[in-house]
Amino acid sequence: MPGDISETLLEDLVRTSFAVTAVLNRVAADNDLSLTQLRALAILRDREPTMAQLAEYLGLERSSVSGLIDRAVRRGLAKRMTSRQDGRSVHVTLTATGQRLGEALAGTVADMLAPMTSRLTAAEQKRLADLLSGMLDPAPPVIPTPRRPRAATVPGGARR
Repeated sequence: MPGDISETLLEDLVRTSFAVTAVLNRVAADNDLSLTQLRALAILRDREPTMAQLAEYLGLERSSVSGLIDRAVRRGLAKRMTSRQDGRSVHVTLTATGQRLGEALAGTVADMLAPMTSRLTAAEQKRLADLLSGMLDPAPPVIPTPRRPRAATVPGGARR
């Protein structure tokens, strides 16, 4: 099989991804959030990244993240802070309301995944967590999307 992954492992990874994604989509929809907004809340629960770092974590362009954070700011869930060390960098942090929502949503996700994970013993859950961490770490939370090449220009400023 291409990519040195067994068909069974591939199928189980995809099934797991579908199951987890369905839970995340449900939780997001129930709270009037997009899946990307839910992911951003989860990232911001325990860190205060710059806008550029958040874009990388989410695998999005900075302009998309700017709109995402604009909506979170309007809802009172997040705020922007200019870096004290570098006045050009802008960090994003959750407000108290955003932190409470993030914690509540994490609890809801855990409750919804419990029927699946409770089939495993505590030792099996620990082993699964270790295996997943070994598979994913030290990768960022998502694989960043490749940057699109800029359109070439020809003399006179016209784009090709």
